[in-house]
Amino acid sequence: MQLATRLEAGETLFTAWSGVPDALTVEIVAAQAFDAVTLDMQHGGHHEDSVVRSILPVMHAKKHPVVRIPVGRFDMASRALDFGAEAVIAPMVNSVADARQFAAAMKYPPVGERSWGPTYAFPRQKGSNFNAWLADMNARTVSFAMIETRAALDALDGILDTPGIDGIFVGPADFSIAWSNGSTVDGTLEDMMETIASIARRARDAGKHAAIYVVDPNMVGRFVSMGYRLMALGGEPRYIALGAETLLKAARGSMG
Repeated sequence: MQLATRLEAGETLFTAWSGVPDALTVEIVAAQAFDAVTLDMQHGGHHEDSVVRSILPVMHAKKHPVVRIPVGRFDMASRALDFGAEAVIAPMVNSVADARQFAAAMKYPPVGERSWGPTYAFPRQKGSNFNAWLADMNARTVSFAMIETRAALDALDGILDTPGIDGIFVGPADFSIAWSNGSTVDGTLEDMMETIASIARRARDAGKHAAIYVVDPNMVGRFVSMGYRLMALGGEPRYIALGAETLLKAARGSMG
C-alpha cells in the first residue's frame, strides 16, 4: 500500500530519520519497525548519490522512502521522485511562491511542471505501463511543505491552497527559534503548542496532511490529538545510543 493511501485512510505513521549517507546503514534502519524512512539532505549528510542508492533498501524492507531536500532545491524534489521516493519534504517554504515552485517540481502537468523521466522509480515500483503511471503518479506522490517560520505561518492558508501541495510538515526546532525571536531552541516549547495545534487543524480543514518532527516521543499522543498523522522520530545517533544504553544496562545489571 502506498504512503499516500495510508495517509488518506487516516493512519498514524512513524518515519525514521536518516542522516548517515550510507546505503548499508539505511538498510539497518529500514529493518526496524518504522513505517517509512526519511533521507535527510538538509541537515543530514545525504546527497544525490546516497539517495539514489539508499531508496532501494528502504523499498526492499517494504517501507516508504521519503526525502527531505535542501533549502530551495526544488529540482531535487523531481530527482528524488525519479529515484523512487514516495514523498518529499521541502524545508523553509515561507511563501505561496515557494509552495508553487515546490508543487511544480512534484507534479506532472497539468498540475505542475515535473519533467518526464522516472529512470529508477518506474522499474523499482514495478511499473508496467507509462500511461497508467502518468495517470496515477500525481496522486501517489506526497508533497510536504515545511512550516517553521513566522512568514510561513502568515502564508499558511495560501500554501495550503496551492494546487500540488499535499500537506505540511512542522519543524518545531526552527519554529521555536522564530516563535521566541531567536532566544531559544526548544521543539517542546509549551507556549507555541496552541499554534502548533492550529497549524494541524487548518491543514486538516483544507483536506491536507499534517506531519511533524517529534523531539520527545512522549508527546506523540498529544500531536495525534491535534491532527498530526506522520511523525518523524530520532536519527541514527539516537537509535545507536538508546540501543547501546539498553544493552549495557542489561549487561551490567546481570552482574548484580
